[in-house]
Parts: sequence; C-alpha cells; structure tokens
Amino acid sequence: MPDPSASPPSPKPADELAARRTGMAFQRTRMSADRTLMSVMRTSLSLIGFGFTIYQFFQKLKDAGTIQHDNAPRRFGTALVVLGVALLIGGIGYHVAYMRDLRRTREQMRIDGLVHAETTFPVSLSLIVAILLLLLGVLAAMSMSFGVGPLD
Repeated sequence: MPDPSASPPSPKPADELAARRTGMAFQRTRMSADRTLMSVMRTSLSLIGFGFTIYQFFQKLKDAGTIQHDNAPRRFGTALVVLGVALLIGGIGYHVAYMRDLRRTREQMRIDGLVHAETTFPVSLSLIVAILLLLLGVLAAMSMSFGVGPLD
C-alpha cells in the first residue's frame, strides 16, 4: 500500500518542458492579439485623421470665401471618420472576444494540468488606448456631424 505522507511524484522532465513551452505559446499568442489590435488602431487613426483633415480644409476654404459649396468633400471627410470609428469598434470587439476565448482555453488547460498558468494575463494597454481613441473618434464625428463641441 502506498504511503499517504509521501510527496507526489515529480513530473517527467519532458512533461515539464512541454508545459512551459505551451505557457510561453499562450503569452506569444496574447502579444500577437495585441499587435493585431494595434494594426487596427493604426488604420483607424489614419482614417479618422485624414477624414478630419479633409473636413477642416474645406471648412477653412468656405470660411475664407474661397469656395461656396463644400458639402460633398465635408461629407466625405465625415464618412472617413465614421468608417475609422466603425473599424475600431469591430477591432475592439474582436480583440475582447479573442482574449476571452484564449483565457478560457488557458484555464481549461491549467485544470487539465497541461500548463502551469502561474501568472495572469496583464491588462492590455493596447485595449485601453484603443478605447480612448474610440472616444476621441466619436467626439470628432459628433462635432463634424452636428456642429457641436471643441472642433467647431
């Protein structure tokens, strides 16, 4: 009969190595998801910035009396800002769903004893910046569409 006071058998070196490699793979996947979100942020920021620039350029020309009608270019600028905001909403949604699934999978593998999962995933700074950029884009779109706020 086995001795109940004896310590549990130590894992085999190959199993320990596999668990550590799998844990590192989860960290690499998490960082990859952050890089993907940063790519979405870069594209959204370009759309928002370019749209805002077009809008402001034609607004200044109209204010100076250089042009009489600026509706079409201003609408195009507003559409670019809205498109950038929509892209950012989609990117944030995808990132949150992906990270939830990754955490769920990691937790199940920890329960099954396949990874150690000694550390938790840190808060995604990319996600925080993306949310702040989203708020800025929404404010810009509202200002351009309704003529209210600090941009008018």
